[in-house]
Amino acid sequence: MPRVRLVDEDGTQIGIKTTDEAREYAYSKNLDLVEVAPNADPPVARVMDYGKYRYEQEQKAKLARKHQSQILVKEIKLRPKIGIHDYETKKGHVVRFLNQRAKVKVTIMFRGRENLHPERGRDLLLRLAEELKEIGQIEQPPLQDGRNMVMLLGPTKNAGVKPDAKGEDSERGEEEVQGELGGEADAAPRDEEPQPAEEVVEA
Repeated sequence: MPRVRLVDEDGTQIGIKTTDEAREYAYSKNLDLVEVAPNADPPVARVMDYGKYRYEQEQKAKLARKHQSQILVKEIKLRPKIGIHDYETKKGHVVRFLNQRAKVKVTIMFRGRENLHPERGRDLLLRLAEELKEIGQIEQPPLQDGRNMVMLLGPTKNAGVKPDAKGEDSERGEEEVQGELGGEADAAPRDEEPQPAEEVVEA
């Protein structure tokens, strides 16, 4: 007759019992007999409330998912001829996003003859990365994507979450901020409209 190593509900080793004996022992306590190590010799079976066990496992998994960090990708859009004032404003948005522990997709939009000078966009992106190197690191270098050039920044260990920024993560998703056309150095920044969140799952 098959035998199992029986473990009580509190973890006490009962010893080696036949399957029928182990089952009777569990039923006498109005509990279940669950095989927990089928490959052992002999297999290990534990006395437990299986319904309660399943519930506790589901709650643990649910809690783990709740605490799992959500990775957000937010986007800033710039023009290659952006003015100084607008540049500083957009850089401030990038700083805020990185401090929220979000990744930031920085996009340079080229139009017309601007496509003939992609190096201007690349230089702007690398300048931004250099200025923010304390809180942001390049995860994807500047790459041409059609009429755009894209760079991805991720937060460094020095990037912290501001107290007043925690609520913004749940309310604001991917935010696109477009630079002004031309090179107007003192042009007033436009109001930004928050876009739907873009969530990225990493393997």
